[in-house]
Amino acid sequence: MEKIGLYLGCNIPLKAPDIEQSIRQILPPLGIEPVDLQGASCCPAWGTAPSFDLNTWCAISSRNITIAEAEGVDIMTGCNSCFGVLSEAKHFLDDPARRKAVNASLAAINREFKGTSDIYHVAHVLHRKVGVEKIRENLKYSLSGLKIAVQTGCHTLWPSDVYKVKEDNPYYPTILRDLCEATGATVPHYSRLESCCGMGGMRSTDVEKSLKLFKDKLLSIKEETDADLIVTTCSSCFLQFDMSQPILKERGLIDFEPIPTLYYTQLLALAMGCDPSQVAALSQIDRSGIISEIQSEKRLIKEVA
Repeated sequence: MEKIGLYLGCNIPLKAPDIEQSIRQILPPLGIEPVDLQGASCCPAWGTAPSFDLNTWCAISSRNITIAEAEGVDIMTGCNSCFGVLSEAKHFLDDPARRKAVNASLAAINREFKGTSDIYHVAHVLHRKVGVEKIRENLKYSLSGLKIAVQTGCHTLWPSDVYKVKEDNPYYPTILRDLCEATGATVPHYSRLESCCGMGGMRSTDVEKSLKLFKDKLLSIKEETDADLIVTTCSSCFLQFDMSQPILKERGLIDFEPIPTLYYTQLLALAMGCDPSQVAALSQIDRSGIISEIQSEKRLIKEVA
């Protein structure tokens, strides 16, 4: 079983612990052993340290990477922002002068950044290390006939030039589509596929602009796909879809019921037969109907040990 460092970040354990549980439950049957990175801190996000001092940001971020290096493992995160931050910090530390300065700071806590651990998103691990065939082999329920609209999120796509693990084409992401299709579901294309959902910094600085971007994307999904559910691999996008659809509905800005949204590992955990009360328990939008549909007897493929 391949070991990989599980970097949780802040968002998932604080706001969506059921996403964390879904990650932990699906990986061992798929041949991946998550290793907790004891002592890891905030990545830290773009809106903090890099805004005033790049070397400080790189020092804080690279400290997290050194924890994985000490364990001899790569890093996997379920948070798009954490993936982007850790990847960019590692990229900036390719500069010998910056690496020397950062390692001088890390020496105060007896650490040294070596650059030996690669940074993965959980979607990359599932797509490239596990593979869609092994995912299919571990399904308990088939999602055939369900239509899924996918939302990859921005921070695993750009800045693509500095990412070592990434989509083949950030303007036409396919990893999440492939992963959803592995469950048997249909994944129709829509015109705003790679557009921002309006979350991130905008949600905390200009709510109305955030909601406008989100509404445009949501209408594209509804009108062009009429999806049964939305699936994302970004924990922030998940929060936006879950929190903001009820707001648009309450304001009379959409004339349809909110579309249930799942993080991909939640979808896969349900399709593998995991207990919904553990892996998909927290949401503002009622997901009981789609969860019951996913785990309905008619979709049963086999009993998975």
